[in-house]
Amino acid sequence: MAGGLAALLDDVAAITRAAAASIDDVTAMAGKTSVKAAGVVVDDAAVTPQYVHGVNPSRELPMIWRIAKGSLVNKIIIILPIALLLSAFAPWALTPILMLGGSYLCFEGAEKILHSVQHRITHEEHSTKPKSQESPQSEDQLVKGAITTDLILSAEIMVISLNEIAHQSVWMQAAVLFIVGVGITALVYGVVGFLVKMDDMGLALSKRDSSGAKAFGRGLVKAMPIILQVISVVGIFAMLWVGGHIMVVGTEELGWELPYHLVHGLEEWAHHLGGSVLGWFGNTVGSFVFGLIWGSIIVAVIFLVKALIPKKSEATQ
Repeated sequence: MAGGLAALLDDVAAITRAAAASIDDVTAMAGKTSVKAAGVVVDDAAVTPQYVHGVNPSRELPMIWRIAKGSLVNKIIIILPIALLLSAFAPWALTPILMLGGSYLCFEGAEKILHSVQHRITHEEHSTKPKSQESPQSEDQLVKGAITTDLILSAEIMVISLNEIAHQSVWMQAAVLFIVGVGITALVYGVVGFLVKMDDMGLALSKRDSSGAKAFGRGLVKAMPIILQVISVVGIFAMLWVGGHIMVVGTEELGWELPYHLVHGLEEWAHHLGGSVLGWFGNTVGSFVFGLIWGSIIVAVIFLVKALIPKKSEATQ
């Protein structure tokens, strides 16, 4: 009996060590894959603040929390199982799906630039009322738009991560993608929440007794509108960069190699001039330009389709 109990305890200990080793492996792989997707993570953090820029300060954190919950649903409930199924049974479908997402990012980025240019040309004045004060529907639309954009960026993050562990078992893939999805969501929206509330922190510091704290707080309050505006511009740039990069790589995989060769040639030329950093910048600029061109084409097509389709009010007359 004692021998049997000792053997059982040995088996339990062996299972425990194996489980601990598996957890260590999952954690290490999650860290490795997160590093590979770091560029898209930065883009995700840059894109999100524009959706709460200008809204009522009391609604900023609730909106970010709603977007974060939507992001978790995107990654864990929608993308993770679909990515695992496609990887197992239809790996060829991953590229076209990513290209659809890339096209959406290019379209959204190009549309925002077009609207900005139109406002400058026509000198239209923006509403001074915070966006979320216009109506609850407006806030819902902003959150929905942010979650939709997050879906594309999250898909890119998860697919990049999946490619790094494609040789692992399906259970290992699922565990790693789960950790990556939860960890990156917490990181991105934690940073976003911190950024959008820095002006409130500055206001609180400006009321302190310390002259240094007051000066720093006033500086934060003055700087944050500029910082958020810069982040908003970076977010638009990120949409076009990431979307363009997805399209460049995707078209090359599907047989149209010209965009990839042009961007890769620009990257090599820049690398020859100034090293790896300038080479990365060349690739980024090339992807951005292609994304802007592709997004502008989609905007033009949608505009023409809308112009050709009669409105309901006109059709009923």
